[in-house]
Amino acid sequence: MENILLVLNILFAIILVLLVLMQKSEGGALGIGVSQENLMFSKTAGNFMTKATAVVATMFIICSLALTIVSRGDLTPTNSVLDTIEEKTEDTPSIPENN
Repeated sequence: MENILLVLNILFAIILVLLVLMQKSEGGALGIGVSQENLMFSKTAGNFMTKATAVVATMFIICSLALTIVSRGDLTPTNSVLDTIEEKTEDTPSIPENN
């Protein structure tokens, strides 16, 4: 199950990158100088590429969350590294005395 989700996640990531790269650049410097009303009611808001990108991004996020939940069951609680380190007093060098 984990392998199937991992392959799907990689495919969704590749498709998402390709969809974003294929979209037409609108310019506008990240929306500076464009009102929110123009963004919501523009012709490109209902574009097929925009809708496909939103769908693939949603599927990518759902697949990533599912992969996290499935792989979380395989984790076993471990102790801290500091718990495994034992101080060895016989290995520590002694401090020389002043003569």
